[in-house]
Amino acid sequence: MKATELFLGLDVHKDSITAVGAEGGRGAEVRHLGTLTNDLHALERLITKLRGPGKRPLQVCYEAGPCGFVIARRLAQLGVPCTVVAPSLIPRKPGDQIKTDRRDAEKLARLLRAGDLDAIYVPEPTDEAIRDLCRARTDAVDDRNRARHRLKSFLLRHGYRYSGHASWGAAHMRYLRELVLPHSAMKVIMEDYLSAVDAAQERVLRCEQAMEELLVDWQLKPAVKALMAFKGFQIVAAMIVVSELGYVPRFGHPRKLMAYLGLVPSESTSSDKRRQGAITKCGNPHVRWLLVECSQHYATPPKVSQELSRRQEGTDRRTKEVSWRAQNRLHSRFKKLTGRKLTRNKAVVAVARELAAFIWELLHELPCYLRIRPEQLPNEEPQSESEPATAPALCVTPVGARGSRALKGKAGINSPEARSRCA
Repeated sequence: MKATELFLGLDVHKDSITAVGAEGGRGAEVRHLGTLTNDLHALERLITKLRGPGKRPLQVCYEAGPCGFVIARRLAQLGVPCTVVAPSLIPRKPGDQIKTDRRDAEKLARLLRAGDLDAIYVPEPTDEAIRDLCRARTDAVDDRNRARHRLKSFLLRHGYRYSGHASWGAAHMRYLRELVLPHSAMKVIMEDYLSAVDAAQERVLRCEQAMEELLVDWQLKPAVKALMAFKGFQIVAAMIVVSELGYVPRFGHPRKLMAYLGLVPSESTSSDKRRQGAITKCGNPHVRWLLVECSQHYATPPKVSQELSRRQEGTDRRTKEVSWRAQNRLHSRFKKLTGRKLTRNKAVVAVARELAAFIWELLHELPCYLRIRPEQLPNEEPQSESEPATAPALCVTPVGARGSRALKGKAGINSPEARSRCA
């Protein structure tokens, strides 16, 4: 007699894993299998015990979280299908007010058996490592900005204000080094703040140098080079976008990529009344923020500058055509939106939404993505609930009043620092 399939739900924490198994078939038994330490050897022993000598069919799932994809990758090596679930898309009962590890694992097992879970894409280890490096570079830039703000605020409190044209250039640093403060305590604070600024700047340079070195052997290098042919994308911005998006062909349509980035407007429709509000901001905030910054370059008239021409050397004709078509379309759209007296921030976010569609068109058919194994991909990319089903491919509906806040805690879209990172 053939053994029935077992669906295993795991509630994973830093120190423990709670396991619940659901037998195949509607209304079949659901039982608690115990709590084990968050250790791959302990999990492997449990998997071996459940499968038995006859290799019983088994499916495993757990929520994506701070523990990463270590469990999913190890189970894939063992030949056990594992689904990493998007926590925000797990069905929840409004009246369920009791939450325990066992209940969470049981819910995952039942939903996995019913097929009601949405999987996320598990990146390859190399792609994830480069993505972490790109995020570390962004963290270093944030730390540098905070150190600079502390220093300028300290000097402003004591009546010192730099009157030059550009802050943090060579002239500004000479001014800070030659500044004479009246008290020894102020001198100590000044040196400490300057050391923090220098250390943060060195961190940024080290990360950028490492990114350039790793790009040489990265299998997604063709995608980075193709994206650098776009106006507003240098090596840092291109590597961030490619590493964060992962396997671009999993988005079957540009609307799905827009929804993944949280750039589509929210919607509250009832009967014959349709109301659209601010962008949803669901999905990847890092790429959303970066696209909003890069989209500002399309406010200027279309032009292949000397720097852009240098970056386009060696690219194919299709890439150059898409890049030029994006410049004309996005600049035209920006002029029309601002001509309707729409605020600049809303226009920038609307242009960023269309820019995501051009990025999808450029990347989704590149041969470098053919190396991705089918088992790494989720069955279907989830689509935002607020996304209109009949929206055109290039959705440019103006967003609400909060649409320009692409990412809390990041530099504003008019920040010179942000422009330097994208240009």
